[in-house]
Amino acid sequence: MLRLIAFLIGIALIATGLAWLADRPGELVLYWQGYRVETSVFRAAVIFVALVASALFIWSILRNVWHSPATVGNVLNKRRQKLGIDALSSGMIALGAGDKAAAMRSAIQARKSLPNEPLTHLLRAQAAQLSGDRTTARRIFEAMLAAPDTEQLGLRGLFLEAQREGEREAALHFAERAVALNPKLAWAVDALFDIQCRDGDWDGALETLAIARKNGHVDRAQADRRRAVLLTAQAQAAETSDPERSLNLATEAHALAPDLVPAAAIAGRLLASRGNTGRAAKIIQRTWSRAPHPDLATAYAYARIGDSPRDRLERVRQLAALSPNSLESPIAVATAAIEARQFDTARDALEPLIPERMTQRVATLMARIEGEQHADKGRIREWLARAVHAERDPVWTADGFVAERWMPVSPVSGALDAFQWRVPVEAMDKGERELIASKLDELMALGVRPADEQSESAEPPRKDEKPAASSAASSGKWDKSDAVTVKTTGTSGSGTRNGESASQRTGAQGANTTPKGNDFSRARAPDDPGPDADDHDASGPLRPQSA
Repeated sequence: MLRLIAFLIGIALIATGLAWLADRPGELVLYWQGYRVETSVFRAAVIFVALVASALFIWSILRNVWHSPATVGNVLNKRRQKLGIDALSSGMIALGAGDKAAAMRSAIQARKSLPNEPLTHLLRAQAAQLSGDRTTARRIFEAMLAAPDTEQLGLRGLFLEAQREGEREAALHFAERAVALNPKLAWAVDALFDIQCRDGDWDGALETLAIARKNGHVDRAQADRRRAVLLTAQAQAAETSDPERSLNLATEAHALAPDLVPAAAIAGRLLASRGNTGRAAKIIQRTWSRAPHPDLATAYAYARIGDSPRDRLERVRQLAALSPNSLESPIAVATAAIEARQFDTARDALEPLIPERMTQRVATLMARIEGEQHADKGRIREWLARAVHAERDPVWTADGFVAERWMPVSPVSGALDAFQWRVPVEAMDKGERELIASKLDELMALGVRPADEQSESAEPPRKDEKPAASSAASSGKWDKSDAVTVKTTGTSGSGTRNGESASQRTGAQGANTTPKGNDFSRARAPDDPGPDADDHDASGPLRPQSA
């Protein structure tokens, strides 16, 4: 609109000027080289304007002829760029759709039209990967390393190729180079951290974690948790060889993650071995209130060197009071009570769990109580049969793998902090079922007394006790194919030989400290005076105090 108005104004001005000249006639005489030219002013103005317009027209023609090669080149370049961009777009779509033929055609066209474009290199490399030509893809990625603008892209491509081919050393090299080139690359930092964790390079993983935290790849809470797990892994490895360093690492890990059971257990054991019972108790109590675990109960029970089994029972009761609703609390009390020969206390601790919350450990502990207190084969058989069909207990598990002890990295996926203390959902395989079935008869034979001993020490049956035959019948027929894990930990023998008297059996039980896998009593510590030690002996161990 503005251009139209300007054009009309220009026409009006020209018309006004011409009209003004027409109204003022005059003559213009020119003498040049003996020639005399006479004309009017109006005609002279028109001729001048025509000459100027002609000159401009001729100049534009000459200029276009002069620049015609460059113009033709620009036209060709624009056409080539359009073809290249169309090829890149079509190639990316073909890659996403998995069309190998179309991707290769687009890659060839893009290479002809845009040979130096980084996206062309990427399209060619990914088209080669899609076609299964790993050698070509690797060669293209290696060529990208020569240019600063494509070096990061080349390193990522080479890293992925190394991972696909299982070349861990090469993948580690490319990840380290990418992190050194640009620490803000999240994929490089995460990849380097994962590889270092799988390889057990805890020091390197800690350095990479610091880089990730500095560049904002992980938040503070996640970084603290990962650091705690890595420190615990170092403490676990150095617990025997370097206790001082292990204690420092475990203490720092506990400060970062108070609910990390292995860190608290390691710190508690090492502090207790140094005689620092108070600090060990505080660490264990703090973690127990968040995540009760049998290792914590054991470390807490033996936190004071020289305590008798009854002293340890009192300490475990104090710990169990911190988490009264946890399954581990009554189990820990029952275990300590059995070691202290307080069988009624152990029975009272386990009774609230039967039958709604009964697990294999609960049933096995009840079998231990029957075996060590009464040597009642029928009751042992009944509880072992119930243990076979009871729910499984929590274990350290990660990605379907069950471990006897905590591990910092999953052996299946290599993920850090993957192990959790929970009930495994996987069913036992046939080999485990057959193994448990073969051991059941041996477990049932424990606690049998000679006939003469049974007649001497026979007790009247309890109200809640059934005869052996009726107990076995009430528990139902046991099918070996339905067996599940029955786990007994740290046990020592309690059976007797023929001809032993009750006093001899009591002495043997107090002296025997050799663990046996098929017995029901736990091995005692070297400093354990035995269950029959006099608690009021002035020379005996000190009574435990409140932690």
